[in-house]
Amino acid sequence: MKNNNNNKEQAQEQPKQEFLFDGINYKILLIGIAVIALGFILMSGGGSKDPNVFNEDIFSFRRIRLAPTTVLIGFGITIYSIFKKSK
Repeated sequence: MKNNNNNKEQAQEQPKQEFLFDGINYKILLIGIAVIALGFILMSGGGSKDPNVFNEDIFSFRRIRLAPTTVLIGFGITIYSIFKKSK
Protein backbone atom coordinates (compact mmCIF):
# COMPACT_ATOMS: atom_id res chain seq x y z
CA MET A 1 0.00 0.00 0.00
CA LYS A 2 2.74 2.38 0.90
CA ASN A 3 4.58 1.81 -2.40
CA ASN A 4 1.41 2.55 -4.34
CA ASN A 5 1.04 6.01 -2.70
CA ASN A 6 4.70 6.76 -3.29
CA ASN A 7 4.35 5.99 -7.01
CA LYS A 8 1.36 8.34 -7.27
CA GLU A 9 3.32 11.17 -5.66
CA GLN A 10 6.22 10.67 -8.06
CA ALA A 11 3.85 10.64 -11.02
CA GLN A 12 2.33 13.96 -9.93
CA GLU A 13 5.72 15.65 -9.56
CA GLN A 14 6.73 16.84 -12.98
CA PRO A 15 10.12 18.40 -13.54
CA LYS A 16 10.07 22.13 -14.12
CA GLN A 17 10.76 23.10 -17.70
CA GLU A 18 13.67 25.50 -17.72
CA PHE A 19 14.82 27.65 -20.60
CA LEU A 20 18.34 27.39 -21.90
CA PHE A 21 19.08 31.05 -21.12
CA ASP A 22 17.78 33.68 -18.73
CA GLY A 23 15.47 36.48 -19.82
CA ILE A 24 18.32 38.98 -20.04
CA ASN A 25 20.15 36.72 -22.49
CA TYR A 26 17.15 36.69 -24.79
CA LYS A 27 16.80 40.48 -24.57
CA ILE A 28 20.46 40.96 -25.48
CA LEU A 29 20.07 38.44 -28.31
CA LEU A 30 17.11 40.36 -29.74
CA ILE A 31 19.08 43.61 -29.53
CA GLY A 32 21.93 41.96 -31.42
CA ILE A 33 19.58 40.71 -34.13
CA ALA A 34 18.08 44.21 -34.45
CA VAL A 35 21.58 45.72 -34.84
CA ILE A 36 22.40 43.15 -37.55
CA ALA A 37 19.16 44.00 -39.37
CA LEU A 38 20.00 47.71 -39.12
CA GLY A 39 23.39 47.04 -40.69
CA PHE A 40 21.82 45.23 -43.63
CA ILE A 41 19.31 48.05 -44.07
CA LEU A 42 22.19 50.53 -44.16
CA MET A 43 23.84 48.44 -46.89
CA SER A 44 20.80 48.49 -49.14
CA GLY A 45 20.14 50.91 -51.98
CA GLY A 46 22.51 52.76 -54.26
CA GLY A 47 21.45 50.96 -57.39
CA SER A 48 20.53 52.51 -60.72
CA LYS A 49 17.38 51.94 -62.72
CA ASP A 50 19.28 52.26 -65.99
CA PRO A 51 21.95 49.52 -66.36
CA ASN A 52 24.04 51.78 -68.63
CA VAL A 53 24.44 54.46 -65.93
CA PHE A 54 26.90 53.89 -63.07
CA ASN A 55 25.88 55.28 -59.71
CA GLU A 56 28.73 56.37 -57.41
CA ASP A 57 26.49 56.08 -54.32
CA ILE A 58 27.37 52.41 -54.04
CA PHE A 59 30.82 53.43 -52.73
CA SER A 60 29.54 55.79 -50.03
CA PHE A 61 30.88 55.75 -46.47
CA ARG A 62 27.59 54.32 -45.22
CA ARG A 63 27.77 51.22 -47.42
CA ILE A 64 31.52 50.59 -47.27
CA ARG A 65 32.39 51.34 -43.63
CA LEU A 66 29.36 51.98 -41.43
CA ALA A 67 27.07 49.11 -42.45
CA PRO A 68 29.63 46.25 -42.23
CA THR A 69 30.88 47.60 -38.91
CA THR A 70 27.30 47.69 -37.62
CA VAL A 71 26.74 44.08 -38.71
CA LEU A 72 29.95 42.93 -37.00
CA ILE A 73 28.97 44.75 -33.80
CA GLY A 74 25.58 43.01 -33.97
CA PHE A 75 27.28 39.62 -34.30
CA GLY A 76 29.46 40.50 -31.30
CA ILE A 77 26.36 41.36 -29.25
CA THR A 78 24.69 38.06 -30.14
CA ILE A 79 27.82 36.07 -29.29
CA TYR A 80 28.02 37.91 -25.96
CA SER A 81 24.38 37.03 -25.22
CA ILE A 82 25.12 33.35 -25.83
CA PHE A 83 28.23 33.23 -23.62
CA LYS A 84 26.83 35.40 -20.78
CA LYS A 85 26.50 33.24 -17.69
CA SER A 86 23.26 33.17 -15.76
CA LYS A 87 23.28 34.10 -12.10
